[in-house]
Amino acid sequence: MAFRLKLVPEHTEIDFFRWQWLTFGLSSVATIAALVLTLVMGLNFGIDFRGGTTIRTESTQTLDIASYRKALSPLGLGDVAITEVFDPTFREDQHVASIRIQAQEGQDAIAPAQMKQIEDALQEVDPAVKFISTESVGPKVSGELIWTAVWSVLAGCVAIVAYVWLRFEWQYSVGALAALVHDVGLTIGLFAIFQIKFDLTIIAALLTILGYSINDTVVVFDRLRENLIKYKTMPLKDVMNLSVNETLSRTVMTSGTTLIALISLLVLGGDVIRGFVFAMTWGVVVGTYSSVYVAKNIVLFLGLDRNKQPKDPAAKFFTEGAQDANP
Repeated sequence: MAFRLKLVPEHTEIDFFRWQWLTFGLSSVATIAALVLTLVMGLNFGIDFRGGTTIRTESTQTLDIASYRKALSPLGLGDVAITEVFDPTFREDQHVASIRIQAQEGQDAIAPAQMKQIEDALQEVDPAVKFISTESVGPKVSGELIWTAVWSVLAGCVAIVAYVWLRFEWQYSVGALAALVHDVGLTIGLFAIFQIKFDLTIIAALLTILGYSINDTVVVFDRLRENLIKYKTMPLKDVMNLSVNETLSRTVMTSGTTLIALISLLVLGGDVIRGFVFAMTWGVVVGTYSSVYVAKNIVLFLGLDRNKQPKDPAAKFFTEGAQDANP
């Protein structure tokens, strides 16, 4: 007999509405709190959105951040942020630092002469220091990138909601929109609370989270639509519970296997992609939660017209075909 791994029993009867006011209430409060904290605390924008230059240095000597900062202060570079980069893949004698310098007035990037001054100043306190990468973004470009990022996320939400509306009913699209706002809001709020660097890679992660979240939600909605046709007299809440239980195994397996890959990247992937992977990991967790506890709750609150035949293109096609064959 072949061995099959089962994370969830084939038949479950979990009442996902048992604590509906607690789960939905906490989700609502958490989403609002995340958005308020984002407005109050602000995001730790990376060079992509703030404009400036990021210099990545490497040295075989132990880093002394204070001496680096003291060496650069006479150069009049403005706002300079220096952080040490930690990664389990680094060698024992590999010490990496990230130096962020604000955009210089009238310049899109630090001039070569200034870059040489910075390198000379750091080599005075650490002769082993080397510049391994440099990235510059001008203030005008960074401002445009902020608005492009905002519009891309909004456009993604609008397209997804329109798709759900056309495929199902308007109540489903409202539930999907609530789930998307929940997922994106909590992810951005987490970055605001911990002041994790927010750059273009995080925008890519947010767009990916939108797609992942709606995929889970559509699977539940699709099973709900099938069960509404099958169980015409069953109360709507019971049909929803049945639909989530029937898709629970698929949801757990999909989220679980995705998290295995993401956690591996989070630990071993290096600091360059860590922000992106962290956002994706968190997004998978909250996206799975919102598919089960947020989207369908909204649909239940709005109600569905049980007398109206749910949209089912496949069923409609076969029905019309049978009528044509038997006039």
